[in-house]
Amino acid sequence: MQNPPPVQTTNTPPVQIAKSSTGLDENVAALLSYVMTWVSGLIFFFIEKDSRLVRFHAMQAILLGGTAIVLGIGLWIAWVILLIIVAQISDVLTMLLNVVFGLLLFVFYIGLFIAWILSMVKAYQGQYFKLPVFGNFAEKFSAK
Repeated sequence: MQNPPPVQTTNTPPVQIAKSSTGLDENVAALLSYVMTWVSGLIFFFIEKDSRLVRFHAMQAILLGGTAIVLGIGLWIAWVILLIIVAQISDVLTMLLNVVFGLLLFVFYIGLFIAWILSMVKAYQGQYFKLPVFGNFAEKFSAK
């Protein structure tokens, strides 16, 4: 019987995580900027002076949270207006409209939730993860 080859280990030093001007590690500050979307993003965007990573994720959190609020309110208003119009025409159309808007809102909020979680994970990993549309704006606004 032959012994298996020995496991090779490398003595690589741990990755140094930079500190942000907040006193937190960059990746932790970037993660925390997403916790309360636009509110925490705004806080970290204004208090962070040095770390481009934190400022990028803070701005992306502001844009994600702000857009979610505006689009969410817009969808609810459109739903109510269409319900008022359709309710006078037919009960079947009202039910159909409720189902369609319910599914639309469900997909919208699930998509936002996935983008929010994915952004937090990538921020904690120290990556510049750009969400579609928001990422380019965040990169532009976070540059000093």
